[in-house]
Amino acid sequence: MKVALVSLNQSWEDKEANRLKVRNCFQTIAFRNMDLVIFPEMTLTGFTMNVKEHAEEAENSATIRFFTDCACQYGVYIGFGMILKAGIKAANHFIIVSPEGEMCADYIKIHPFSYAGEDRFYEKGKHLTSLEIQGVPIGLSICYDLRFPEIFQALSRTDKLILNIANWPERRVLHWKTLIQARAIENQVYFLGVNRIGKDGNGLKYENSSLIVSPEGEILSPESINEEIDIYEIDPALVDICRENFPVKNDLQVNFYKEIICN
Repeated sequence: MKVALVSLNQSWEDKEANRLKVRNCFQTIAFRNMDLVIFPEMTLTGFTMNVKEHAEEAENSATIRFFTDCACQYGVYIGFGMILKAGIKAANHFIIVSPEGEMCADYIKIHPFSYAGEDRFYEKGKHLTSLEIQGVPIGLSICYDLRFPEIFQALSRTDKLILNIANWPERRVLHWKTLIQARAIENQVYFLGVNRIGKDGNGLKYENSSLIVSPEGEILSPESINEEIDIYEIDPALVDICRENFPVKNDLQVNFYKEIICN
């Protein structure tokens, strides 16, 4: 499977500017036969609490329409983040669209980042979300979810790849890299993390830290096209090999975990 991670330098709350940047990215990789292209959290706005201005209606979303058009034009699956209305609040979504222009998956962030006040503006998700691309089961997550390992144990029961899109600041980037590596190792999956670069409207800086970690814990080396685009070739069959050679999940004590966590 050929995957591009796009560490977009997002223009703050400027959808039109970010659409142009996304278009430029696709023009750069147009003839590289990609299977999946993934962009950071809240792709066209950056990580904003300004939901009143930027949340869209799902039924008539210009952002969904834009990425669907891109998927059809370039013949690729696309993963992107966006804000959709959810009652009096909004919801932080990670959506996958197909080369046929269909929405394959729509995940809502389960763990809003209360430290930054995200929980005041965004509803929490209530469901895990997975899909299949080329027969490969893939699980979705967003940014702060990374700090809660339980959901990844659940996803990895079926999924061989887990994706996380983020706006994870430079000052905590060691946590980002370490947690991704840990999630890959403990769940024996490929873990793909896509972070932005640049500086946001709140003055937070972001370094180039998108990465893929193999089920053996190896940080893979990409073909770097430019500062924003890294291309990887991954073999999902390695997940089965790792699990057969070292069957860690056979020793899970799920009932015991329920007792100690719920009591």
